[in-house]
Amino acid sequence: MPDSQQQPSDGATADTTALVLCGARLADGRTVDVRLSAGRIEAVGTAGSLIARGARVDLDGYLLLPAPAEPHAHSDTALTAEGPVPYSPDDVQRRATEAALLQLSHGATALRSHVRIGGAQELGRLEAVLQARRSLRGLCDLTVVPVPRLLTGVAGADGLAMLRDAVKMGAGAVGGCPDLDPDPSGYAEAVLEVAVEHGCPVDLHTDGDDPARLARLAAMVAGLRPGVTLGPCGGLSRLPADAAARAADQLAAAGVSVVCLPQGGCGGVEQRGVAPVRLLLSAGVRLAAGSGALRDVSNPVGRGDPLEAGYLLAAQSGLRPADAYGAVSTAARAAMGLGEVRVEAGFPAELLAVRGERIAGVLSQAYSRSVIHRGRVVARTSAVREYCDSATAVVTELPRQGRSGADPGA
Repeated sequence: MPDSQQQPSDGATADTTALVLCGARLADGRTVDVRLSAGRIEAVGTAGSLIARGARVDLDGYLLLPAPAEPHAHSDTALTAEGPVPYSPDDVQRRATEAALLQLSHGATALRSHVRIGGAQELGRLEAVLQARRSLRGLCDLTVVPVPRLLTGVAGADGLAMLRDAVKMGAGAVGGCPDLDPDPSGYAEAVLEVAVEHGCPVDLHTDGDDPARLARLAAMVAGLRPGVTLGPCGGLSRLPADAAARAADQLAAAGVSVVCLPQGGCGGVEQRGVAPVRLLLSAGVRLAAGSGALRDVSNPVGRGDPLEAGYLLAAQSGLRPADAYGAVSTAARAAMGLGEVRVEAGFPAELLAVRGERIAGVLSQAYSRSVIHRGRVVARTSAVREYCDSATAVVTELPRQGRSGADPGA
């Protein structure tokens, strides 16, 4: 089913227990209480003003933000960096579930995962990740994007049939990597055909540095609804400045979303690189950011942490902290076809509370977090920093910092 569907999937129902988040700080500096009910934000008032009809959560010293989302994961290969791993359905399901829970603990309440189909495994990996999605019901939302190896010529006929079967099985978008097919344009045309047939979003993986190919792709997908996402587009960083600028203008005109991977991509070493985010933004491209590979052969030390992606956008690409966080939250959700989240009455209760006072601080050092999905606290991480006096061997705990912005985590 398309990502744009905003009702709980797999038969899940929103939690109806009221919850009041007390004394949270917002990005604009206000300190508020926030009441949640039936999976949405029911009311926002000054601290101490809201009556709790249910449980209360003390968020004194925490910054309350729209929850991040992960728009470019690879659940089927996650957590395989330690060595050869059998890709049995049970193994893929276990690792996909473990990876999603790790990403959820960092704050991502929605994930979109690219999953390979075809070859000896056929649709086995996809079915395993769909099983993981069902096991995660109520904790986070996981959308699966099938990625066939070939879609053109005689060899691509099986891939095209499997792509259609994948949508029928529950894939939330259609995708693939045109760069791997002998006929990239034909591959993209096949993906778009299936998308139109089923009314699905499109999410294509591309990292090539051929500006003519990218121009053709942008022209093909222009105006397609319900939407087209391209990523990670690291090849743009290898183009001359004028060619990259033209490509950015073409992507903006096509109305696509671009998901960059600030950690350096999810392909081979020779394909590493981050899309020129400031150039894309200045051209008017809708830009989101993801984490990409999670401890697999492409990135053996991946964290799956949206705040790390935001930190890198600010530290290396020069984005303002608020814009960097927006790329992994508001923009990421938009690229996935999900509803907008604001800390205002009526919006979905998809929230992240992080110890700290300002976005710049939490991007720099954010350890203690509470994650809220559909109005419920579904994950919590609490960290304590301790100092040891070597002379007396006395351990002292760092006092609670309240609204100083310091995180006691280490």
